Amino acid sequence: VQIVESGGVLVRAGGSLSLSCTASGITYDDYSIGWFRQVPVKDRDVGSCINSGDGIITYEDSVNGRFTISEDNADKTVYLQLNSLEPEDTAVYHCAAAIYGSCSPRDIYDYWGQGTQVTVSS
Repeated sequence: VQIVESGGVLVRAGGSLSLSCTASGITYDDYSIGWFRQVPVKDRDVGSCINSGDGIITYEDSVNGRFTISEDNADKTVYLQLNSLEPEDTAVYHCAAAIYGSCSPRDIYDYWGQGTQVTVSS
């Protein structure tokens, strides 16, 4: 199983960028895919999650309306579009897969990517 994120860059506040997460080695439809972000000395928080089989999409409050999650099932790729970026969005963004997940806070994420760094300058 491999989860690979890409797309993290340095961007100015107010800017936009798109992250990609490609999953291989899993039966894609059996998983929920979540985007998490982590900053030093804080726990990871889940920014967004998608479960295409059940038609579920969720967003954490601080990103709702600014971030958009989408997917290409054929390519097993999940995208996260980040708009109106703020310095507080600076973090390592991780993608993870939860088998039989429902984008619930109780989901257990089985597989994680290494992360991609997003830095937002003021």
